[in-house]
Amino acid sequence: MHGVVVDAGHKASSGVEWLIEEISKSGIPSVITSDRAPNDIVKKVCSSFNARLYTSRRVLTIDEKSELARPIGIKNPHERDAYSAAIKAFNIYSSKLKQAERIAKENSLGEDKIDEIKAKVINKYSIDEALVNKPANRK
Repeated sequence: MHGVVVDAGHKASSGVEWLIEEISKSGIPSVITSDRAPNDIVKKVCSSFNARLYTSRRVLTIDEKSELARPIGIKNPHERDAYSAAIKAFNIYSSKLKQAERIAKENSLGEDKIDEIKAKVINKYSIDEALVNKPANRK
């Protein structure tokens, strides 16, 4: 929600259960990203959290991924690929999230409530719908 890496890691042949457990340790994601067409594991993880799925419209080159990951020092290729997909997704949502945060603060809402509003906005609620806890009027 804030464009900051919360955790990074990988484990060869870990399985979907391990992945869900590891992600859960950091919280409940609103968006699951993939740097390529999502496979069954990505879809299962996304479904288990009822999260939005983001995939880039085009596959990024290794150079592009490295450039995105360079500022935070990620060198492992799996973590670099995951981070680059996540930062691309964040960039797609960031202006709407900033707007939601500004409006929520104007309404004197606390940080937990602001993150809740942002999660709803990611899930296609308008900011007004999210503020009044109204069901989204679209899918």
